[in-house]
Amino acid sequence: MSIYRLAFALLAAFGIAYFSMPYVIKLAHRLGAIDQPDKRKVHNGTMPRLGGLAIFSAFIIVMVIGVQVSPELLGIIIGGCVIFLVGMLDDIYQLPPWVKLIGQGIAASIAISSGVVVSFVTNPFDGPLDLGYLGIPLTFIWIIGISNAINLIDGLDGLAAGVSGIAAATMGIVAYSQGQESVFIVALVLVAAIFGFLPYNFHPARTFMGDGGSNFLGFTLGCMAVMGLTKSTAVISLFVPIVILGIPIFDTFFAIIRRIYNKAPILMPDKSHLHHRLMAIGCSHQRSVLIIYGISGFFGLTAIFLNYVNQPKATLVLALLLLLIVLGAEKIGMRTGEKPKEMVKTGKTTLTLHQ
Repeated sequence: MSIYRLAFALLAAFGIAYFSMPYVIKLAHRLGAIDQPDKRKVHNGTMPRLGGLAIFSAFIIVMVIGVQVSPELLGIIIGGCVIFLVGMLDDIYQLPPWVKLIGQGIAASIAISSGVVVSFVTNPFDGPLDLGYLGIPLTFIWIIGISNAINLIDGLDGLAAGVSGIAAATMGIVAYSQGQESVFIVALVLVAAIFGFLPYNFHPARTFMGDGGSNFLGFTLGCMAVMGLTKSTAVISLFVPIVILGIPIFDTFFAIIRRIYNKAPILMPDKSHLHHRLMAIGCSHQRSVLIIYGISGFFGLTAIFLNYVNQPKATLVLALLLLLIVLGAEKIGMRTGEKPKEMVKTGKTTLTLHQ
């Protein structure tokens, strides 16, 4: 794709998302896709939650009209339509969890059948190891896992959209450096669509993206990671998408650990995710989002760095990054979900420390 066609595609994706938002908000009210406040949520008033329709529409229209679609991309487009439709119906009618899971499974199966599959893993001692049929269930679990992980972090204005945009931009940069042009284009189109939505979603938000939007973003990011970033025979390449998607992955991981620790059901929602903990230690709504943007950006830069260093250095970086994640999560109580016990005031900022 020429630079001019790419620029036009990105402007079109941004424009469609941005200028369609007022109509999407009106449609959400007509369809009853309204988010009601509860004890687990941060917002106090009702909010239309169909904003993901703008991201979805912008991405699909530009991909179908402006991009040469390969079989893999066609699978992502069709699977994306399925997972968004199920999510949108959930935004309107509150579907049972098993129905949403079936929808996610169908979407993942469509992508896999089109060739979006992790076909091998790298054996550091003897080159690539062909996964054979085992690659299908691994890919299936990965796509559904990332879809739900993005949904879990969608708890503050602009959070899931911004983190997804940073992750997509990072994937685009890494894919470009590896000669994966199709993934590079898909990533940039997704970023442009997200940027068109963010002005309406950043605090104070005028709309939420809803389950349709968050599941679609997670699905697309998961497929992009498989399609481009796990094709390299370099050992470290398997860890790059995990680092890029570090915020949703580790937030979900610590949620599972926390619920096991507290002997609570794994699927039971709580108010101890990363954004909740930041607000518990005194960060404002907007500052919490910006801090998580910064962490996500740091993960992105780390992933790009890993793409250019040798294996020993990359292994050391990964070990240090994992240590920082564990220490940081323990510091703010993500592992246990314990409530702050001691308050320390510094200027205008109130910090909460754990004993």
